[in-house]
Amino acid sequence: MSVHLEARPGDIAPIVLLPGDPLRAEFIADRFLTDAVCHNKVRNALGFTGTHKGVRVSIQSTGMGMPSAAIYVSELLTTYNARVLIRIGTCGAIRADLRTRDLVLAQSAATDSAMFRQTFNGSTFAATASFDLLQRAHALAFEWGKPLRVGQVLTSDTFYPDESQLATWWNPWAEHGVLAAEMETAAVYTLAARRSARALSILTVSDNLVTGEQTTAEERQTGFVDMATLAFALVAEQAR
Repeated sequence: MSVHLEARPGDIAPIVLLPGDPLRAEFIADRFLTDAVCHNKVRNALGFTGTHKGVRVSIQSTGMGMPSAAIYVSELLTTYNARVLIRIGTCGAIRADLRTRDLVLAQSAATDSAMFRQTFNGSTFAATASFDLLQRAHALAFEWGKPLRVGQVLTSDTFYPDESQLATWWNPWAEHGVLAAEMETAAVYTLAARRSARALSILTVSDNLVTGEQTTAEERQTGFVDMATLAFALVAEQAR
């Protein structure tokens, strides 16, 4: 048992999927896991462990933002010895050529957060996905013919920017090839690197900040099945 997870050592699998939303965690567990057991209800950060095609896997919600995600990821890595972390979350596209429901594989994550600044004495760490997971996820999605982009995302501490910047804040990032903004990936990648674990973020575009295209809250909770299907395909390969 850790500070924020009531699971006992051994209750959580070495492979953990990380949605932000606890209700998405519950939905995915119901849909994809066999013999799922709820291993955490503390602070309503729901977590479940079961099997998928014979592979033991856990799903743990992380909440919104790097500070919240870092708490759960740190405890998963240090107390429960998680070795593979796959974030399955949403992102806001900052390029007009991305549509809602498109998948984004986060090759790396830039960030405007100062969370790890002291760790690296003021320098910047390049938070990067594990190549083997990224390569296999790309190959699987390509085989399925799913709309997919691979590239850098922005992990931001700010969900609502200052009103004076609403129409322009993403321009410098987009001009440097960043595909979308979200709030957790840089923390997941950095902490996984610290503990020699493997990590990948599979994201679904929930809205486009350039075109104004949006999805509903219900769609974000239960409608983005493609990223979970892709994540579980990666999980199934871990037993081979």
